[in-house]
Amino acid sequence: MATVSAPKQVSVKEDAEALRKACQGWGTDEKAIIAVLGRRNAAQRRQIRHAYEEIYQEDLIKRLESELSGHFEKAVYRWILDPPDRDAVLANVELKKSGNKDHVIVEISCTKNPEELLAIRRAYHARYKRSLEEEVAYHTKGDTRRLLVALVSAFRYYGEEINTTLAKSEAKKLHEAIKDKKFGNEDVIRILSTRSIAQLQATFNCYREQEGTSITKNLPKDSSDEYIAMLRMAVRCLKDSKKYFEKVLRRSIEGIGTDEDALTRVIVTRAEKDLKEIKELYHKRNNVPLDKAVDKETSGDYKDMLLTLLGNEV
Repeated sequence: MATVSAPKQVSVKEDAEALRKACQGWGTDEKAIIAVLGRRNAAQRRQIRHAYEEIYQEDLIKRLESELSGHFEKAVYRWILDPPDRDAVLANVELKKSGNKDHVIVEISCTKNPEELLAIRRAYHARYKRSLEEEVAYHTKGDTRRLLVALVSAFRYYGEEINTTLAKSEAKKLHEAIKDKKFGNEDVIRILSTRSIAQLQATFNCYREQEGTSITKNLPKDSSDEYIAMLRMAVRCLKDSKKYFEKVLRRSIEGIGTDEDALTRVIVTRAEKDLKEIKELYHKRNNVPLDKAVDKETSGDYKDMLLTLLGNEV
């Protein structure tokens, strides 16, 4: 369930005017920006952008980029974008990074339904004039390339029907590949990139029943091998996306320093989907409410924006 509760009826003209007023004068009224955008759903935010441009002949996103800065600016920018466009931006930023990367590509590919993933690929093509598949293939190599291209190209069945016989058979194939350390086996990539989420979860359950342990426990942990790290992440996303996102949040907050990119990404991308359930899981696993952890680890307008998206009155 979503944490953002948007009013059913809003005046996008009044919202556009409020945002214009917040950006005028000597200082920017960040709280007014949060009060409007932080409590509007994707459709309403899109209408506000269109109304703003129609009234003031100015791009609202560019205006906000010029007015805001730091982690707050990034959070607002990612929130105001249409969800497919936002994910296209996140994917592009990830692909341009040097060193260890591509976890966002796995995340996007394995936690979206088929129509959402198709919309992201279309948004990426419209924004960057190249296909997401092409970009992933260019920036990766070897088994990592094979896995990621297969995942971003997927258009899975999205129903609840499962084939128990197939689940047992493919659980055995996954076990044999892992046992023989053939992690790049063609069957492994095919199963993870083509089967429905329901079918994969049945397969993972069969794996546990057959082997007495979960598939994630049998995959090497903390591997320096990029492909194995991507494979493990894909399995975790496909197995239980809420548990995956809870862990991303926990790791972004615990330890020395806060990973604001990861924290912002999860809150912004899940606020209109299942962030309420992720919050409950976080509380259960860490004995502290996510809101309290965010309040402690962040500050200023950035903190207020995140807490608003978490459903708090700021």
